[in-house]
Amino acid sequence: MTVSLWMVRHGPTEWAENGRHTSRTDLPLLPSGEERARELAARLAGTEFAAVLTSPRLRARRTAELAGFPDAEVEPDLAEWDYGSYEGLTTPQIREQVPGWTIWTRGAADAGGESADQVAARLDRVVARVRASDGRVLVFGHGHALRALTARFLDEPVTMGARLALGTATLSILGYEHGSDPVIERWNS
Repeated sequence: MTVSLWMVRHGPTEWAENGRHTSRTDLPLLPSGEERARELAARLAGTEFAAVLTSPRLRARRTAELAGFPDAEVEPDLAEWDYGSYEGLTTPQIREQVPGWTIWTRGAADAGGESADQVAARLDRVVARVRASDGRVLVFGHGHALRALTARFLDEPVTMGARLALGTATLSILGYEHGSDPVIERWNS
């Protein structure tokens, strides 16, 4: 069996719907988020996974549970990008303090959070674990972290994630073409 990485972004939360950066704040899924997570169960049913991992955050763990994976292994490296003091703020609010800011160009180290290099280091550990597996690995995580994980899986810098919009409660699949070239097989489906 070939190795592939199946990724699910958690269902909608209040802050996700409002564009507020959410990392450490442990928000529950909205009722619509729970419903969308349940809808994933039928799409994932019958697929065998060598491993199922989830971010430690409630919204990702609950999505995993409702999607049919209540025993998903908590993997701290799948946590969302740490935004530091930008936590709970929208991009326009952050730009009032730091004109032109994006997580992809500036990171959040200046705000007491993580830099792109720090995010890359921990997501590289996830990529190594996936590549060492024997089959499909399913992960439940967050928007920015999964976009950065995709970049690292493709052997690209974290900043490539800026070009990969990712909706809530979506499934994306990464794999290999010709057995060795990492590719996006499915995105935001």
